[in-house]
Amino acid sequence: MVLWTVVALAVVVAGAGTAVYFWADGRVRTTEAFGEYAGRPKAGKGTDWLLIGSDSRATLTPEQRRELHVGSNEVRNTDTLMIVHQGDRGTTMVSLPRDSYVAIPGHGQGKINSAFALGGPKLLTRTVEQATGLRLDHFAEVDFLGFVDVVDALGGVRICVPAGGQRDERSGADFTAGCQEMDGVQALSYVRARYSDPEGDLGRVRRQRQLVSAVAEKASSPAVALNPWRAGPFLSASLDAVTVDRGADVRDLFRLGRGLRGAADGPEGTGRALTVPLQSEGEVPGAGDVVVWDRRRAGELFAALREDRPIPTSDLK
Repeated sequence: MVLWTVVALAVVVAGAGTAVYFWADGRVRTTEAFGEYAGRPKAGKGTDWLLIGSDSRATLTPEQRRELHVGSNEVRNTDTLMIVHQGDRGTTMVSLPRDSYVAIPGHGQGKINSAFALGGPKLLTRTVEQATGLRLDHFAEVDFLGFVDVVDALGGVRICVPAGGQRDERSGADFTAGCQEMDGVQALSYVRARYSDPEGDLGRVRRQRQLVSAVAEKASSPAVALNPWRAGPFLSASLDAVTVDRGADVRDLFRLGRGLRGAADGPEGTGRALTVPLQSEGEVPGAGDVVVWDRRRAGELFAALREDRPIPTSDLK
C-alpha cells in the first residue's frame, strides 16, 4: 500500500509551503535498503524507486489484527511491490505481482514477496534488481496500520467499485457496485481482496492503482492541501507510516509525487501504469500459487526503462 501513501504525502508537501517542507524533512524515517554485491546492475538513465507495502503484524494488537483481517502471524512479506521509473519521457509505474516466481539470492526460487521476510530491504532490493536488470535508486515502505491511519487522516477516499461488487471474507471486503466513500479499514480490505477475485493477484494490482488515483486526488485537493487542520494530521500520519532509504529525503518524495500525479491509470499527464508481462500462472510444490514472467517481454520492458526509451506499446494497459 505504500505507493498511494508516498504519492499523497509528496503532493501535500509540494503544496503546503516552505515551512511545512522543512518541518517534514527532519521527520522522514530511514533504513539501510541497499548493499553492493558482485554483478549489481549499472546505473541507468532516470530515477527508479521500489515502493512496497509490508504486511508486518508485529506492532498490531489482537484487536487491530481482527479489525484489519490480517491474521495473527508476524511474518513480514510485501503485500504490494511497484517500480516507479522517472525520466525524460515521464513516469512509468510497473506493478510486480507478489506471487512472482523469481530467484532469491541465497534462497533459490521463491515468491518475490518472501524476500523481505528472509532478508529485509537489502535482500528484497537485490532480488528485484537481479530479476529486472534495473539498478534501484530509492526505496520506500509503509505498513498496514500506517496505511489505515493515512486514509483516515484524509477523511476517507472515494472509490468506484465495478459491477458485481467486491466481497472477500479473507480481507473483510464487502462492497456493492458503485462509487462510495471508504475509510482506512475499508480501503485496506478493498485493495487486499484477491481470493474472491477471478483474476487473483492481478485484479488486486489494478485496485491498488485505482486507489493511487483516489488518494492522490484527495490529498492534492484544496480541502486538504490548503487546510492546515486536515493537511497537518495527514502529513504527520504519512511521515509516521513511511520509511525510505537513507539516501532519500522530502525533496525526493516531492519529485516522486509531482511525477506521479497523472501516472496512476489517469487520463492526464505523461505517466503510464502497467503490470510486468506474464507468461503463466500455476502452482509450485512448496511455494503454492505463483505467476511466471514472460522473460522476453519483461526484458524488453526493463531494458526500455533502463535506457529511458519508449516502452513497448503492447505492454501498456
